[in-house]
Amino acid sequence: MFNIGGGEFVVLLILALLIFGPDQLPKAAQQIGRVLRQLRTMANSATSDLKEGLGPEFKDLDVKDLNPKRFVQKHFWEDEESERRPAARLNGKRPPFDDEAT
Repeated sequence: MFNIGGGEFVVLLILALLIFGPDQLPKAAQQIGRVLRQLRTMANSATSDLKEGLGPEFKDLDVKDLNPKRFVQKHFWEDEESERRPAARLNGKRPPFDDEAT
């Protein structure tokens, strides 16, 4: 979860205990959980509103596809059979390489 190891988690827990105190820590954790749930609900609502507003043509729209990097990868680097081409090749040819430039 978030690439946090056991030791890092213990350090974060001790910091939270020092900052909030033992009696306020459960209330703070409850409020943080509530905020995260609200954010997730808002994100899901925005996604569904976007899909609804775009119409039935975009019913299978994935929001991750709106990222420009993912868009380019999807539309220029994937074949018809959805196999990925090697990144070092363009139209079956290797791009020019200049040894003196690097």
